[in-house]
Amino acid sequence: MTTQTLDTRNRKTMAQMFALALGMLGLGFAAVPLYDLFCRVTGFGGTTQVASESEARLASMLGLEAGAPEYSIRFDANTARDLPWEFTPVQVTDTVTIGQRDMAFYTARNTSDRPITGTATFNVEPEQAGRYFNKIQCFCFTEQTLQPGEEIRMPVLYFIDPRALEDENMQGVEQITLSYTFHESTTSRNPTDNDS
Repeated sequence: MTTQTLDTRNRKTMAQMFALALGMLGLGFAAVPLYDLFCRVTGFGGTTQVASESEARLASMLGLEAGAPEYSIRFDANTARDLPWEFTPVQVTDTVTIGQRDMAFYTARNTSDRPITGTATFNVEPEQAGRYFNKIQCFCFTEQTLQPGEEIRMPVLYFIDPRALEDENMQGVEQITLSYTFHESTTSRNPTDNDS
């Protein structure tokens, strides 16, 4: 084999490896939005759905036609260890008629001496209920900024999709837990703050 042929093969192999590395990098960036889309479509991992007002009205009509069974909803609130907030549900449990809109409230208070912006992550248990738990309005859709000592009430407007009645995995489910965890937004941290 000549040196020129070997150089050509090496360049070709290097170009293929570079293209493979770029492809892997692209998949890495696409993985998060694709996983998020998958979770929202399927309710995987207890991911809730986002609904419009018109979808809520339709669900209400379908719920009435279905005989309007009820679910017990439990509200859970947590904060990340490094977030100096008090975060609690106003009411720990509620009973909701399937298809009917209901509203829950959470309170958050900044116990620190500096403004803090927080963002909430959420999930629903049992996991199979996530695809039927629809939020119309939620504080988790936007970041929340609290001044030192400030306390706010935050609403969640939601409904349970009547299609849950057709899912055999939902048979026997009597209580659904909506759980939130607040984390400090990286945009609110000081550059001198220690992230460890």
